[in-house]
Amino acid sequence: MTVRNGQGQQGAGRRRPGGSAVPLSEAYDTALLDLDGVVYAGGEAVAHAVEALGVARAGGMHLAYVTNNALRTPDAVAEHLTELGVPAEAGDVITSAQAVARLIADDVPPGSRVLVIGGEGLRVALRERGLVPVDSSEDEPVAVVQGYGGPEMPWGRFAEASYAVARGLPWYASNTDLTIPGARGIGPGNGAAVEVVRIATGGRVEPKVAGKPLPPMHRETVLRTGARRPLVVGDRLDTDIEGAFNGGVDSLLVFTGVTDAAQLLRAVPEHRPTYVSADLRGLLVGQPEVVAEEDGSFACGGWRASVSAPSGGELVLEGPAADAAAGTGDPMDAVRALCGAAWSAADAEGGGVPDAGKVLARLGL
Repeated sequence: MTVRNGQGQQGAGRRRPGGSAVPLSEAYDTALLDLDGVVYAGGEAVAHAVEALGVARAGGMHLAYVTNNALRTPDAVAEHLTELGVPAEAGDVITSAQAVARLIADDVPPGSRVLVIGGEGLRVALRERGLVPVDSSEDEPVAVVQGYGGPEMPWGRFAEASYAVARGLPWYASNTDLTIPGARGIGPGNGAAVEVVRIATGGRVEPKVAGKPLPPMHRETVLRTGARRPLVVGDRLDTDIEGAFNGGVDSLLVFTGVTDAAQLLRAVPEHRPTYVSADLRGLLVGQPEVVAEEDGSFACGGWRASVSAPSGGELVLEGPAADAAAGTGDPMDAVRALCGAAWSAADAEGGGVPDAGKVLARLGL
C-alpha cells in the first residue's frame, strides 16, 4: 500500500498541520472514516456529513467506514448509513470486531469456543473466522473476548468474563476506548467495561487489543479496502489519529465528536493530525499551508500565532478577526496556526505547553 502522497507531513517530527493545494478528496483515493462522532452520533447523522460524503463519492473518492464500535454487524452498519443518506454496502465497513476475531483465530484452533462479552457484531465476526461464540465460562471456552455491548449490557456479563480471565483463559478486547459519543453526550465505552474486568481480576492480566490505534486494526483495514493513498478521518486523537500515525498514513481530525481545540493544541507528536477541519466538509477543499516565520511565529490563511514566552507562556493570535463574532477569517485557519505555535513550543528543549485559554475563548472554541 502506498501511503506517501506529497500532500501532508508525516512522522514524529510534525510541528504544524500540513497543507494541500487540491481538495483532500482528490489528493487521496480512499477515506477511512470513523463513524461515531464523525458520520453519526446516537443514530443521527452529524451535521454536513451526508452532503459532504455524497460530493466526495461523486468525485471518485472511495469511502470506507472504520469503527472501533464492535456492537453492530457490517450489514447493520451499512443499512443504517444508507438510511441516513450515505449509501454503503457491508464490504465498505471494517469493525474492531472483525480485527479481534482475526487476532483470536490466529491464536486458537479452528472451531474453538470463545466466551463473548458483547453484541451481535462480535458474534458474527467470530463465526466468519470459524470460531464458536458461547455465553458462559462453563461452556468450555478457550478464550474470552470483550466488545462494546451497548448501554443495556447486563452486569452479569462482566462477571462471566472475570471468572474466565481469573481461570487463566486468554483475554481479548475489540478496543479500549473509554468513552463513546451519543445523541445525549459522551457515555462509557468498551474500555470502561474492560477496566471492570481488570479490577475484578486484580489487575494482573492485560487483554490483547485489536482496535485502533493498534496494528491489528490497521492490518484488517488494509486487507479489506486495498487503499493505496488513504486518508484516515476521525474525531479522536488517541485512536483515529494515533492509528494513522502508527500506520504511516495521513489523517484529518474533525471537531464533531470527542476532541476539542484545547485538546488538539496539547497533542503529543503521535496525536497530531495532518489536517484539521470543523466537520466533513473539510474533505471537499484544500487546506492552506502553515508557514513557520523567521520570528518564530506560524502563519495560516491570514492568521499569525506565536507564544509569548519560550517556557510557560501563552498563545498569542493576530489576524483578520481576533473575535470570531466579527465574521471574517476562517477560525480553522487560526486553529492551524495555533497548532504550529503550540506544538513547536511543546517540542522545544525546555519548552512547555502554552496556555491557550484566552485565545480559544476569543475564537469561540
